[in-house]
Amino acid sequence: MSSAVMDREEIRIAAPELRGAALALGACRDFEVCLDGPAGTGKTVGALFKIHMLLTKYPGARWLLARKYSTDLAGAAVQTYRTMLDPREGVRHFGGSKFEPAAFRYPNGSALIVAGLDKPEKVKSKDYDGAFINEATECSEEDAEFVLSRLRYGVCPYPQLIMDVNPGPPHHWLNQRMNSGKTTRLPSRHEDNPRYFDAKTQSWTDEGRRYIFGILEKLSGVRYSRLRLGIWAAAEGTVFEASWDRARNLIPRFEIPKAWPRYLAIDFGFNNPFACLWLAQDPDGRLIVYRQIYRTQRLVEDHARDIAAASGWYHLLPREHARYKASPDEHADPLPRALICDHDAEGRATLEKHLRLYTTPANKAVKEGIQAFAARLRPSGDGKPRFLIMQGSLIERDPELERRKRPLCLEDEFESYVWAPDREEPIKEYDHGIDAARYATMHFEAEQDVTYHRSVWR
Repeated sequence: MSSAVMDREEIRIAAPELRGAALALGACRDFEVCLDGPAGTGKTVGALFKIHMLLTKYPGARWLLARKYSTDLAGAAVQTYRTMLDPREGVRHFGGSKFEPAAFRYPNGSALIVAGLDKPEKVKSKDYDGAFINEATECSEEDAEFVLSRLRYGVCPYPQLIMDVNPGPPHHWLNQRMNSGKTTRLPSRHEDNPRYFDAKTQSWTDEGRRYIFGILEKLSGVRYSRLRLGIWAAAEGTVFEASWDRARNLIPRFEIPKAWPRYLAIDFGFNNPFACLWLAQDPDGRLIVYRQIYRTQRLVEDHARDIAAASGWYHLLPREHARYKASPDEHADPLPRALICDHDAEGRATLEKHLRLYTTPANKAVKEGIQAFAARLRPSGDGKPRFLIMQGSLIERDPELERRKRPLCLEDEFESYVWAPDREEPIKEYDHGIDAARYATMHFEAEQDVTYHRSVWR
């Protein structure tokens, strides 16, 4: 039970039904603890409820709610926390400002600070009693240790770092940290979630049947092992197993010099994701993905407007558009040297019409493209790969893909992009961002020694 005092009246709010790891967490005082289990077992609810209890019980306490990227918090843990709170408790949400991070502020002076670890200045300016890192597999071990260094506020009786994860590859640093005993592992399973499993009847609820059998049981390969069975599994037969390394090919964000040439690579889709990659070429010839769209159920003309707005090309937007400007924005991306597209004639025509830029048909040779792309992913003579992806480059998460537990961006595809049984070609699934990257690679390999003559303007 949680209680708060308002107008001299004690208000009591019923606790959610907690089972398994979520219940065990309430009594756990270990310095590092991780709720480890497949998707949809109630891990996040259990962690957030414990935090709410501590903030309510200890006036002036301060906790941190974090995720790797600040943009991912609003639609995930923050929304879960909102639905958990009763308005009568008097907790107010502060949206943040230039000087203060977002927070849930309690009447007793306690606060839950909300911040992304991609913006460490918002975290390191304060100390905390504890922290919760949601979806911790997205983070590095350095991220976790940075948060641990801030747990010294001292209002709550013990400091604690709580993490929750869906399993990843066995060699992931967090799995190794739990195996070593440095982090306490609290295993979680689908039967722990009262939304999905009825403990009295020992059977799945209607919602549970829809989720478990309608979504998770339809996954395949490594995604099924991790998200349904909760196994820290490595993908077998992945196309880029010997070349892709998340720790090496995924890099921190930085401001790209205006002089670096730009490219856009696009793989069309509607029911399947529409993938658009913004790429910059550095002076050493490396290609760097610095922005991406990965979205279903959206028309090409709408994607064209999103591309223009994200690039700062407001002068290419319709005049009635709220962000239209008569001239290019001073902070806009340089116009791309090429828009390399899938061979969808209608999609290319629509994109050209709404962006008023020429497109270039991609070289879609699969085997040659895979070989060229794999070569770029591997370290070159200077020890650095020639294809890199900036962290947090996704413009917006697709809620439908998230609900269906599908990849949400280019970097999510690599561990699920596998060879067909005959190993002649890959299985055509989870390949939309990779296809766009392959188009860019093949175009660049062909064009890198050719002087660029044609204007991109239509």
